[in-house]
Amino acid sequence: MPRRVLMSALLLPLLLTACLDQPVTPEPTPRPDPVEPPIPVACRTLGAAGVGAASLEAAPLSWPQATSDWSAAHVPGQVLILQGGAATNLSAQALSALSGVQTQVVVPGVQLAWTPAGEDDRAFAQRLGVAGLRTQPNYVYRALALPNDPAFPGNAGLKVGGINVFQNYLTRSGVPAAWDALTAAGKTPLGARIAVLDSAPDRSHPELQGRLEAGVSCLAAGPATGEVTASEHGTEVTGLIGAKTNNGVGLAGVVWSGPVMGIEVLDSSGNGSTADLTAGLNYAVQQGARVINISLGAPGIEDAVLGAALTASAKTAVIVAAAGNSASEGVYYPASHPDVIAVGALGSSDNALACYSARPNAQHPRVLDIVAPGGVGGICPGSTPELDIPVLASGGGYGLEAGTSFSAPLVSGVVALMRGANPGLSAEQTRTLLLANVNRSGGLPVLDAAAAVRAALR
Repeated sequence: MPRRVLMSALLLPLLLTACLDQPVTPEPTPRPDPVEPPIPVACRTLGAAGVGAASLEAAPLSWPQATSDWSAAHVPGQVLILQGGAATNLSAQALSALSGVQTQVVVPGVQLAWTPAGEDDRAFAQRLGVAGLRTQPNYVYRALALPNDPAFPGNAGLKVGGINVFQNYLTRSGVPAAWDALTAAGKTPLGARIAVLDSAPDRSHPELQGRLEAGVSCLAAGPATGEVTASEHGTEVTGLIGAKTNNGVGLAGVVWSGPVMGIEVLDSSGNGSTADLTAGLNYAVQQGARVINISLGAPGIEDAVLGAALTASAKTAVIVAAAGNSASEGVYYPASHPDVIAVGALGSSDNALACYSARPNAQHPRVLDIVAPGGVGGICPGSTPELDIPVLASGGGYGLEAGTSFSAPLVSGVVALMRGANPGLSAEQTRTLLLANVNRSGGLPVLDAAAAVRAALR
C-alpha cells in the first residue's frame, strides 16, 4: 500500500518519524473578541449524548526553570501565563496588562491568553513580564509517525497492500512469553488503566469496539458537537496497545483486556499544543490512569508548563514517550523530560537503532531509556515493507507504519501488563523494574516484556 503521512493534531510541530519533514508553522488562530473574566477549560467527554465537561480539579503546578524559545514552533496569537489564578490575586500592574485580553484557564495555575491585535506574541509576553507575569510560548507538538490475529507470528499472516505481514515485533519484544508468564501465575493479560494522548482513535474499528472508554477531547478549541474526526495516528497507536486479541481477526494488541482511554490532544492533522497536552495529562491522572502513552514530540525546546504537568503526573502514572524521528536532533520533548521513559526505535536488527530514531549527541546528551521495534519506513538501508509495523487503519482496515510513535505503545502496553499483574507497584517501582530488565545482549536496552512481567510478579 502507498505510505501515508500521518500528523496527529497537536499544535506544536511534533515532527514525523523520519528526518525528512520540516517544521511547519500552523495557520494563525483567529483572535476572539476580548472577554472577561478567564473562561475555564475542561476536557470534553464525547459520545452519542453530545459533549460534557470533565472535571480538571487539581492542585496548581510548580514550574521548573526553562528558557522560552519564541523561534520554536508555537501557536501564533497565543501566550501561556504561568501564574494564572484568581484575578484578585494579581497585582494592579498585571491586571492592567491583561485588561481587554481574552484568557482561558488550561489547568489550575495556567492561563492561555490571546495576543491583542497588532501586537506580536514575543512583545506581548515581554509586556506581561514587565507586569510581573511569567509567560512562555504555547509550543506546537506533532505525532511521531513515518509515512509508509492472522498477523500473529506462526499464523496465516495479514494481507496489507498485497503483501503478507506478521507481528514479528511481538516476539522480538518477548510479549508472547510475557502472556505465558501471566497465565502460569494464574492471571490473564489484563492491563492497568492506560491513557493514550494522541489524536482521536477510530472507535468504530472492529478491533477497537468494546475496548475503549468514552472518548475525551482536551483540545483547547474543542469540538462543537460530540462528533470527532478519527485520525490514523491515534487509531494506529491505540491499536498496538489494545486491539482485540485472540479473536481470529487482524492484529493482536499487547494488552488483552483492561481499560484504555483515548484522550484527544492532537487534531486530525496531527498537531497539538502545550495547553492541549497539559490538560490531557491532568485529565488522565484525575481519571486514574496508571500508564500514559505519548507518541508525539518537538525538538530542542524547554516547556515549563508541560514539564510541571509531567512531574506531577509521574508520581502516580508511568509516562512513556516516543523519542523522535530525527537521528541528529537529540531526544525530543517530552521524551527528554527526566520523569518520562524515552523510547527509541529498532529497525531490522536488535543490535542497532533504526536509521531515523532519535539518539543522544554532544549538544543533546539525554539518553534513550529503552528501545523497541519501530519499523524501517522505506528510508533505512535494506528496508522492505515486511519490516514495518502492521497497524490498524481508520475505516476498519490495516496498514504499515514506522517510527518511534509505534515503539512507544509496545513499551506502554508492557507497563500496563506489569501494573495489572501487580497493582501494588508504585509508578517509580514499575519504571525501575522495566528498565532493570531490558535485554542488553546487543548493546542496546531492548524491551524484554517477559523479564519485566516476571519481575513485576515476584
